[in-house]
Amino acid sequence: MRLLNRDGDLIPPSAFIPAAERYNQMQAIDRWVIRTVFSGLRDPHWVPLPGRVAINLSGQSLGDRQFLDYVEQQVEHWSVPLDRICFEITETAAISNLSNARRFLSALKPRGCRFALDDFGSGLSSFAYLKTLPVDYLKIDGGFVKDMVADPIDHAMVEAIHRIGHVMGIETIAESVETAPILAQLKVIGVDYAQGYAVGKPRPLGEVAHS
Repeated sequence: MRLLNRDGDLIPPSAFIPAAERYNQMQAIDRWVIRTVFSGLRDPHWVPLPGRVAINLSGQSLGDRQFLDYVEQQVEHWSVPLDRICFEITETAAISNLSNARRFLSALKPRGCRFALDDFGSGLSSFAYLKTLPVDYLKIDGGFVKDMVADPIDHAMVEAIHRIGHVMGIETIAESVETAPILAQLKVIGVDYAQGYAVGKPRPLGEVAHS
């Protein structure tokens, strides 16, 4: 996701998301993203099958009990097959809104929707809360991944999170995979997926159809 300034330059999310959070605008952004993605999925060439789209959800949206109703309305309006959607929820947002997170997962997961727990490992009670959230993917926090080649403790953390995830039947995704040596070590460990510049750079969704 990017924002265009008045000169047509791209502003990265790290520059505008904190402001949106401060002024309680994340729900509006989340709803725009969901509406845009769901409408786009009606075009079979936009994200070719069997592609799935991952959508990040903010803690503000997760804490709003009306948000689930909005998502279900959009699913019905655009006739979106939920098996093409994966919602990503940060670990801290899930813990802060645990009852709403459980309610959200319980409503959509039986209908084919997937869920990823983002930035996993950044909280203090990660493994305890993991047992209460039936997610499909663990996204290993990039803070551990980016230095795992040089730091044996970070390497051990990545390996531990991956092993716990697989014991629970959860697939793992490494964040911040920016170099070939990191990617090589992740393959040795057996991490299922990687996200970062070593795999691919961000680009508009519509370009996927032409790749």
